[in-house]
Amino acid sequence: MPPIRPHGTGIIDLPNQWRVAAIDQVAPMRLPTGALMCTPDHFDIIDVKNPHMAGNLGAIDRSRARRQWESLGSAFGHACLRVDVIPSILGCEDMVFCANPVFTGLDVDGHRVCVPARMRHDSRQRETPALVAWFQNAGYSVHTVATSLFEGGGDAVWHPGRRLIWGGYGHRTDPAVYEELGPIFQAPVIRLKLMSEHFYHLDTCLCAVDENTALINPASFDESGLGLIRSVFKRVIECPADEAIGALACNAVATASGAVILPAGAPRTAGLLTKAGYSVIEVDTSEFQKSGGSCYCMKMWLW
Repeated sequence: MPPIRPHGTGIIDLPNQWRVAAIDQVAPMRLPTGALMCTPDHFDIIDVKNPHMAGNLGAIDRSRARRQWESLGSAFGHACLRVDVIPSILGCEDMVFCANPVFTGLDVDGHRVCVPARMRHDSRQRETPALVAWFQNAGYSVHTVATSLFEGGGDAVWHPGRRLIWGGYGHRTDPAVYEELGPIFQAPVIRLKLMSEHFYHLDTCLCAVDENTALINPASFDESGLGLIRSVFKRVIECPADEAIGALACNAVATASGAVILPAGAPRTAGLLTKAGYSVIEVDTSEFQKSGGSCYCMKMWLW
């Protein structure tokens, strides 16, 4: 594979395909300035879509979930992100996890783009039209993909400050989708195969903290995936395994202000991030973790 050029596209699957000496040779892209959240009014667990849901059917404390959701919104505000809200829809019990129904970003000309997801589970497919309509009304252009499965911002993650997409696949997203997604944004894509059903989306096991630093759960990736992560990020922070699975610690949100919004219950991860120089804001998302989601899952980036 030839070197990645500022406005080039391509799929990268192996460490030896990464032929850029430094991430700063990849075209820059401005960071998101806000977060869209979906109200938890209809949040519930009515079936088992991932291992975190097992044993939690009907176990949501709605009042507590509302308080936690509001605390997360406040944390976004403290981290200098504007927050917009979309109302949830009756019958869409997972819609609070609004990172999944679409993927947003900027095209090569700086125009805002929304790509609808193609969700694996029937009950989640109803969320996508509502999110797409919201972004259309906000001035985003919509570009669709034909690949059968794609779970939006849960599996496609922007490299902070660069026109580069990290693409998870294996549980909810087909690897072929990135051959369509990259050209939409004129961005190369680094594909990562996800190895554990507990970490079914990329955002549950990789947090791109800034352009040089990643927080990861190493057990979620195969040897090639780990090699890619280590070849691109200058600093890789390994999350303790029990906090990665028990607190979904890698499902954190890093912001341009240098703050990392981290699920509560991961003190060693918080310590590692603090030692690395980041301001850590811990938020209790325990009601949402019963469903397999936390901070990053509960927002969609706004540009």
